Amino acid sequence: MSDLVPVRRALLSVSDKTDLIPFAKSLVAMNVELISTGGTARALREANVPVLDVSEVTGFPEMMDGRVKTLHPKVHGGLLARRDLPSHVEAMETHGIVPIDLACINLYPFERTIQKPGIEDAEAIEQIDIGGPSMVRSAAKNHDSVCVVTSPAQYDRVVSDLKKNEGSTSFELRRDLAAAAFSRTARYDSAISTWMSGSTSDSPPEMIEIQASREQVLRYGENPHQRAALYIDPNSKEAGIAAAKQRAGKPLSFNNINDAAAALECARDLHLATDQPAAVVIKHTNPCGASVSTSPVQAFEQAHAGDPLAAYGGILAMTSHVDEELASSITGTARFLEVILAPSYSDEAVKQLEARWANVRLLEVADISSQPDASWNIRSIGGGLLVQDRDRKLATPAHWQIAVGDGLDDQTATNAVIAWTVAKHLMSNSIAIAGDERLLGVGSGQVDRVTACRLAVEKAEESLKDCNQPVAASDAFFPFADGPQVLLQAGIKTLIHPGGSKRDEETFEACREHDATCLLTGTRTFRH
Repeated sequence: MSDLVPVRRALLSVSDKTDLIPFAKSLVAMNVELISTGGTARALREANVPVLDVSEVTGFPEMMDGRVKTLHPKVHGGLLARRDLPSHVEAMETHGIVPIDLACINLYPFERTIQKPGIEDAEAIEQIDIGGPSMVRSAAKNHDSVCVVTSPAQYDRVVSDLKKNEGSTSFELRRDLAAAAFSRTARYDSAISTWMSGSTSDSPPEMIEIQASREQVLRYGENPHQRAALYIDPNSKEAGIAAAKQRAGKPLSFNNINDAAAALECARDLHLATDQPAAVVIKHTNPCGASVSTSPVQAFEQAHAGDPLAAYGGILAMTSHVDEELASSITGTARFLEVILAPSYSDEAVKQLEARWANVRLLEVADISSQPDASWNIRSIGGGLLVQDRDRKLATPAHWQIAVGDGLDDQTATNAVIAWTVAKHLMSNSIAIAGDERLLGVGSGQVDRVTACRLAVEKAEESLKDCNQPVAASDAFFPFADGPQVLLQAGIKTLIHPGGSKRDEETFEACREHDATCLLTGTRTFRH
């Protein structure tokens, strides 16, 4: 059997009518008979493209509000029949089934529908396509004889192949488009399954189906010997790094993207907790500078001052628009940033930043301060996946228990929010020290908590000399009073930790001895 199959009859049934008319006219110009359904047939007729209604082929009208129109042997027989088997050819002749050589079908917009705010279940269910996926799968299965087209992006390639082969399609094209078709129906079914599981249960789903589209092949992963790529979740409604618009700079690396995502999450948490512009500087996914202020310029300056040494070559996240004034501050002497992300930039700010660092990557993340998706956090392990709720908990000093002391004034409460939020976003074991509405020092990724305390004090040492009411936060309870003693002896006046240790009273007593306040959050924030 030749790999070339003449296209004499095509079925067109599309929700997305982008470029439908030019594609249909190209087929008609090659003497292809068109059959179609409902809205697609209407659009073709309005453009004076000759078309036969599918009801004229099946002998049945569309019924049940369009739920039943193509589920018929004269449609699926025309798609599935093997032209090289005499028994199939005989069955077509006996039952009046005409072969369909090309099926152009894209599905009801279920994914787009469920992203609408406040969508009702009934509306979402009506956008679950039945006939479309059935025809796509029938055509794709029989790609030896049938060309299946599932996206307007494929139209030019199909027309080019038809012209090249004088009205026939090549096996190479049909095979490629069949693979794309099965990928499309898999993504579609996965979206439906995920939506239905999420709308009926608070428990982790019994089956996780991950579907993502490759957006970009990266030069390499964390290290040059590792392959890497960026994939996009087509069902995500979140404003995140994967969907960011790059305004300037070199292509992003794996580490750039990973660090930028960490910076965005920390900055967003600070903004949501304080309702003020936030600035965060990240190095290797760990915050090394953080601040909030009514002035974006001040927020940046204070964040960068947290650890200028670590900030060199780091990632900056701002939750406010970057204008000329803020860009001038960012481009100060003895500074170097690899990536800057913000909700928007003025054109002049982009020019200033590019002039200072020719290769700096500038990312726009629209709606950067919106609450993130209530999605699952998924991490791969050898032979499987670990799945947990995404940690969307924000710092809420008003809800914390006062174990020692009299509570917090407004400025100390702001410092507490910064310290706790940063501790949440550091690798465990973590300690974060804040004062004067900025991060002063961190100890992160340590195998014991007392060492994390010592590192945080070492980083914050100079700043602590002139700081009033500094705050230290721990991502988990203190198992002994040795860590708290390190912090309190360095001048910390407020300790924040979840509580729950058998030796909590020893920490409380140490705070009393140093006339310090101790707050219990009741929430651990491990990050591994």
